[in-house]
Amino acid sequence: MRRFIAVLCLSLLATLALAQNRASVERQFQNWLQNTIWPQARASGVSKQTFQHAFDGVTLNWDLPGLVPPGSPAKTPKAQQQAEFGAPGRYFGRGSVQGATSVGRKMARRHADTLARVEAETGVPARIILAIWGRESGYGQVPIRHNAFRVLGTKGFMSTRAEYFTQELLAALQIAQAGHLPGQDMKSSWAGALGQPQFMPSSFLNYAADGNGDGRADIWGSVDDTLASIGNYLAQHGWVSGRDWGFEVNVPNSVSCTLEGPDQGRTIRNWVAMGITRSSGKPFPAHELPAEGYLMMPAGRNGPAFIVTPNFYVLKDYNTSDLYALFVGHVGDRIQYGMGDFDARWGKIDSMYRSDIATMQRALEKQGHDVGGADGLPGFKTRRSIGRWQDATGKPATCFPEARMKAQLTR
Repeated sequence: MRRFIAVLCLSLLATLALAQNRASVERQFQNWLQNTIWPQARASGVSKQTFQHAFDGVTLNWDLPGLVPPGSPAKTPKAQQQAEFGAPGRYFGRGSVQGATSVGRKMARRHADTLARVEAETGVPARIILAIWGRESGYGQVPIRHNAFRVLGTKGFMSTRAEYFTQELLAALQIAQAGHLPGQDMKSSWAGALGQPQFMPSSFLNYAADGNGDGRADIWGSVDDTLASIGNYLAQHGWVSGRDWGFEVNVPNSVSCTLEGPDQGRTIRNWVAMGITRSSGKPFPAHELPAEGYLMMPAGRNGPAFIVTPNFYVLKDYNTSDLYALFVGHVGDRIQYGMGDFDARWGKIDSMYRSDIATMQRALEKQGHDVGGADGLPGFKTRRSIGRWQDATGKPATCFPEARMKAQLTR
């Protein structure tokens, strides 16, 4: 009994100490807002009224990931798995693809006039705009509940990317000052992305558009503004009107998977001469043949392959994942053309932690390979570096990490 009471007392003391520490950090947060953020906000044209309204009642959100409270040691990233990069096929689950397609077709009919206008103004196909809208917020149906100033304030004050989020916080204050939306009504994701297109505040300032002519860019409540903003973002990032995003292809064994990447482009006619064909059996459009294309194999030899155009990399400007850009292009094609699943199947991928992949990347770097950084994410530079290492060691090039490679690379 005495032992139980002692443990209970220790637990209560720990809870009290945690509460007192959090209260202290909350006071530091309020001081930071007044002494650091307010002077910068004022210098950028934000009024005291706008500032006070934005932060009225705002406290720290202790549930957000990646927080480093003042006085605590920097967090060491934990070993983690991430399906988006570790197992590409999971990103294209039948339910999510079919759901995005079926709802997208309904939205295409419902908002046909707006989509036609935005496509004419920006050169970005309606199907691409729809697919991004669907991926980002379920065509506006996914609730966006977080107070943007609480999220951005918390992350600006005590996250592993504090400087970045501080700038985004100041951008959010400028949005409120411009009258696009009152501060307390500005909702975001847990990462601070705003509204239906999920723009970070700085992107809102640069690319949000007034699609209905009411003088505001309301990406929270206006479909017209949301669609216009997505189209404007892609257009401003270099979307090439008249070109597709890419094509699923068959890559013969004579074409190495190490040729992947936007820095190894060649004309599509040249790829055809090397033996690459469209998986659909159709020829490449005639206007695409003299234009540049790039080999893209998101799972190496373990899944579908593509010849993509510069527009694919514009989609990656919206979200840096190969799989995100591929999902958008694929769903867009399904919405407009009634296409089905990819012709090639996603092969079995070893389940790996990002920390394991990072270990492989560091080992490849020591051998002189450019893997694009040891971040645990198998992007195209890592994939083709693995293929080159496989070639050099007499193994068939698959261009994708496998669990056994960790021991082989580090011994």
